[in-house]
Amino acid sequence: MTTGQRPTAQPGTGEEEPLPTIAEQMADQLGGWRGLLESSIPVVVFVVANIIGELRPAVIAAVAVAVFIAALRLAQRRPVRHAVNGLFGIAIGAAIAWRTGNERDFYLPGILYGMGYGVVLLLSAAIRQPLVGWIWSVLVAKGASDWRQDPLLVRTFTRLTVLWGVVWLAKVGVQAGLYLAHQDTALGVARLLLGYPPYVLLLLITVWTVRRVTRHTPQTPVG
Repeated sequence: MTTGQRPTAQPGTGEEEPLPTIAEQMADQLGGWRGLLESSIPVVVFVVANIIGELRPAVIAAVAVAVFIAALRLAQRRPVRHAVNGLFGIAIGAAIAWRTGNERDFYLPGILYGMGYGVVLLLSAAIRQPLVGWIWSVLVAKGASDWRQDPLLVRTFTRLTVLWGVVWLAKVGVQAGLYLAHQDTALGVARLLLGYPPYVLLLLITVWTVRRVTRHTPQTPVG
């Protein structure tokens, strides 16, 4: 399947395979509502436990919850990709906070990762290799990159990549400001509020925009 331009025939059937729906694409990336909830729980546990208690018990509680969620998914034979990614991020932040004794350092890996991701997005757009387009190729178009031959799609993915980069750097900038100001509790709240809500909105805008553009892209005959 190309990037929304021309669905491919399913092997042995001659039938065209339709694009996944917007809901299907978003559910896959977010892990569904359960994935959203599970990825947020360890951070919520850390913030609450740190407010009512000490740093190290809060770190232990957050890591324990993340491990439990990953183990539960594994026992239920559910996909563990999102849970493992969450566990990895929590573990790194927890290790740094444990070592330094500063609760704000729990959020440092996420801030640094977000900065790097935002810069890479903008750089990819600047060199006309928009990262959003390549991610779309991998996750939706099954590796096809026909969009590179379509100037309209190249422009579309470039603009979307710039949007992602700007939003990513903006939300990380807010968290970095709170980090430098030693606003530990506010930083935890910002991590939750600026986590999935902007991500969901960007995903929705991206899927809707690309599907709208490809729907009006002239089809070229096959063969």
